[in-house]
Amino acid sequence: QVAISARSERELEVKAMGEKDGAIREHEVYFATLAEQAERYDEMADHMRAVALFDQELDPEERNLLAVAFKQAVGQRRSSWRIVCRVEQDEQAKGNHMSTASARTYRKKIENELIGLCQTILALLSDKLIPGATTAEAKVSFHKAQGDYYRYLAEISDDVDRTRATTAAKVAYEDGTKVAETSLKVTSSFRLGLALNHAVFYYEVMNAPTEAVRIGRKAFEDAVREIDNLGEDSAKESALVMQLLRDNLTLWTSDASH
Repeated sequence: QVAISARSERELEVKAMGEKDGAIREHEVYFATLAEQAERYDEMADHMRAVALFDQELDPEERNLLAVAFKQAVGQRRSSWRIVCRVEQDEQAKGNHMSTASARTYRKKIENELIGLCQTILALLSDKLIPGATTAEAKVSFHKAQGDYYRYLAEISDDVDRTRATTAAKVAYEDGTKVAETSLKVTSSFRLGLALNHAVFYYEVMNAPTEAVRIGRKAFEDAVREIDNLGEDSAKESALVMQLLRDNLTLWTSDASH
């Protein structure tokens, strides 16, 4: 009787803790949506990281919130980094040593913020999200994100760091491709989105336009053959990614011919 009573108490405690965790998690998701509306993406990223650290797997809407948060927070820094890089190069070309040094210091500040955000999401992906993903769509989304954030690190790195980030990005895109080709239809927007970013990686980071065109063209042509079999909602999402693939293929093949 005592043992049963103690077990019942423990079960009630566990249930109460679960309910408390659920309320905290829900609270974090709500604040993330609020931060998104306010366009405060660093805070949105913090809230979604907290959500991802709970034992419960992210649902598709939460995955999207996480993706938006980090993409926007990192995207703002990537844009700033490119602008300051150009200024630094211009000042150097003019022989303005003090201005060049100031621009370099500022670029490094932005770089450190960018690296910090990329490392945060990459740790979350490798330690928690990828091992805990149970659906093909989640796995492909997370491998794609892993490839993307390593790609962003490669863009701003030199020498050994660039090589390391490039290799990690390549592995992540390839791991995602294996899952996509095994488990997702050729018309899946997740599979197409992965192929798009994988191709961009080959074009921009690996400087391998032939491979970029091969990946992009294969994904596009495979999907075109099956596009009529899609439902209306799915078709819209897939058609959007296919348009981006086609635009890139047009650009890349015209670049190659010049």
